[in-house]
Amino acid sequence: MNPSYPSNLTLEQWEVLSRLIPESKPGGRKRSVDMQAIVNAILYILCAGCAWRMLPNDFPKWKTVYHYFRQWRKDGTWQKIHERLRLWVRVSQDREPSPCLAIMDSQTVETATMVSQEVGYDSGKKIKGRKRHILVDTLGLLLVVVITAADTSEQAGAKQVLLKLDAVRDRFRRLIKIWVDGGYRGKNFQHWVIDVYRWILSVVTRHEQQKGFVVLPKRWLVERTFGWFNWCRRLSKDYEILPETTEAFIYVAMIRLMLKQLA
Repeated sequence: MNPSYPSNLTLEQWEVLSRLIPESKPGGRKRSVDMQAIVNAILYILCAGCAWRMLPNDFPKWKTVYHYFRQWRKDGTWQKIHERLRLWVRVSQDREPSPCLAIMDSQTVETATMVSQEVGYDSGKKIKGRKRHILVDTLGLLLVVVITAADTSEQAGAKQVLLKLDAVRDRFRRLIKIWVDGGYRGKNFQHWVIDVYRWILSVVTRHEQQKGFVVLPKRWLVERTFGWFNWCRRLSKDYEILPETTEAFIYVAMIRLMLKQLA
């Protein structure tokens, strides 16, 4: 395999990741494929933004690479790897494993022509596509991601995010407050979040006299995470037939980012 691709993991990064790669299933044929090459091939797809069939020949066969990507999406391996790395990054920066504060926001992205599932029109952004709803900690690390049609409101998307977060509440015992923007404003909604989940929504808005782009306290952290997605051409648009595949690529993008921070 050509080691010159910028998306390839370094030896130090692979050493960190390799201990989290699932072992081959017992009872079957012994795994013969190089797992480092598989992961590097997936990262190449993520960063280059090309189709699976256009994977360079010095990687394993594209069907083999896609098989692992799809299998790890279906069995939750990407999320498990991501969660373990997130804990390691927080501890390495002298933070508690569980955050007490988080930030939530959404991003609307255009979908490719062949995408038809979960597609809508965001009249505010004037974009036909999908919406990425994410919750991050104060380091910008991903906690939860939900993909919906672009015409899904912020509050409707937030309900899906909070439902997903509640399913793994044990990981976030210290979480108290979630910062959001004006799109989540509304006393009824804020009271509903407190009553159902016992989390506090704190709306951060800019002053009415401020005009143009303004960096808002705390809110910029989630915008930075969206900016990190732009490093990956596969995420510049939503090319995926299934929303679950988009979620998987977002987890892979964050895994790559955290490996750079750890090694």
